[in-house]
Amino acid sequence: MSNESTLDRGIRALLALLLLAAGTVAGGALRPTLWALAGILGVTAAVGFCPLYRLLGINTRR
Repeated sequence: MSNESTLDRGIRALLALLLLAAGTVAGGALRPTLWALAGILGVTAAVGFCPLYRLLGINTRR
């Protein structure tokens, strides 16, 4: 079941790309952290479901 609106998914995808780019120029422990966050946002944007939203009872889809 999807709990993200189209706008929410688009914002997540954009943020994932930005974090991926930031991780590319970052160094040290920051790089894998930014890449992990980018991966999480990218996957949730692709599938339209956010487990954290589910736990908090949030649904941005109408």
